[in-house]
Amino acid sequence: MRIIIISGLSGSGKTIALNLFEDTAYYCVDNLPATLLPTLIDQLVHQGVGKAAVAIDSRSGDSIAALPQQPDVLRKAGHEVHFLFLDAKDETLLKRYSETRRRHPLASDSRTLVESISEERRRLARLADLGHRIDTSELAPNALREWIRQFITPNERQTLTLLFESFGFKHGVPLDAELVFDVRCLPNPHYNPALRALTGRDAPVAAFLDGEAEVRRMREDITRFITTWLPCYIRDNRNYLTVGIGCTGGRHRSVYLAEWLASHFQAQSYVQETQQVRVLVRHRELPPSPPLPPAETLALQPAKTRHA
Repeated sequence: MRIIIISGLSGSGKTIALNLFEDTAYYCVDNLPATLLPTLIDQLVHQGVGKAAVAIDSRSGDSIAALPQQPDVLRKAGHEVHFLFLDAKDETLLKRYSETRRRHPLASDSRTLVESISEERRRLARLADLGHRIDTSELAPNALREWIRQFITPNERQTLTLLFESFGFKHGVPLDAELVFDVRCLPNPHYNPALRALTGRDAPVAAFLDGEAEVRRMREDITRFITTWLPCYIRDNRNYLTVGIGCTGGRHRSVYLAEWLASHFQAQSYVQETQQVRVLVRHRELPPSPPLPPAETLALQPAKTRHA
């Protein structure tokens, strides 16, 4: 059975995620106590259900302490299990609660909204690293749906998803990035009037940055670093590795480099042991772009890099 466990901060978008899974024919359960998860899965298997999405979060009370052990238990029983954790900055959560005027699950007469968010973050701290983490702070609902849709695409041969995410530092560093590269030191197309309204996905901006020696050195250094250490992340049993590429506004340099790196790692062929890798690219400050075509097999060689 294919099982998606969804958790995260209240107000981070779990309802949007659960609705998406429901729309894609998953059996969905919200607010399940963690201790009941194995029982639920046994019942669904008995009923012939092939895939399920279950939301488990701070509303489960003390039973949330049992959740970190559940994915491994289910995997040992033969199930395919993925864990999705949705996060957001405190100021974003405060704004969302202010706009919706909903009550926080941990709110009480003696606890303010700010204190409730802080307490929930403390309770869920152990869960953030159980699987894939998405920072929804700057995401519109449609963008969040697209990001989640990319990660639920079945691919039995895949062992790791390598994601390149561009962003603007002035909007904050994404919480879901394991690696972050700062490219604000590179020449900025924003100061060229002919390029200012374009983005790093446009050919004139790409041509401008291709012509800069510093840009070429930066992308080669990032490529070499990822190529060297990606096998170590795979040996660490990671399902996802998110690489953040940040410039000032997140529209030119970071977008160009994220696109270039994604295309490079999708196209390259290495000559050692075969490891299955899927490559994705996102641009936090831009409208969603079409996903890359299905990735080829990448045989990873930690000591050697081929440059495009």
